[in-house]
Amino acid sequence: MKTHQASAQRAAESARQQETAGIRLDKWLWAARFYKTRSVAGEAIDKGRVLVNDQLAKASRTVRVGDLLAVRQGDCPLARKIRVKAISESRGPAPVAQQLYEETEESRAAIAAWMAARPYQADPAQSIEQGRPTKSDRRKLAEWQRWSVSLDDQGD
Repeated sequence: MKTHQASAQRAAESARQQETAGIRLDKWLWAARFYKTRSVAGEAIDKGRVLVNDQLAKASRTVRVGDLLAVRQGDCPLARKIRVKAISESRGPAPVAQQLYEETEESRAAIAAWMAARPYQADPAQSIEQGRPTKSDRRKLAEWQRWSVSLDDQGD
């Protein structure tokens, strides 16, 4: 009878440890396939693109089951709101990685609305007024500089 109670206590204790156990933020983001490498995940964290429970975090921050992460990726200005469902130390296939988190409905709706409106937004390439000068532009510039007078060239 005592062995049964002892094994039940050990099982309860291990379940409690799993609930309170955590993993480094950069390692979890890598294992959940948000970033290709841990160093890229660490850079994103350092740039403030990842929040844990609405607070800036460091790469060494411990992530636990139930934490709410806000992750900004790519050119999307919106952050994905992610609820941590499980902890994994190793990077597995995508279907397994998707079991580690759950995206909130508000986040899904906001990103879907942004994606739908994206084709109607201004193209970033159109905002560039001048690029590299052409050969003709360089000749005009050289000619202008040849005949221009600078205040520094004035003698005393």
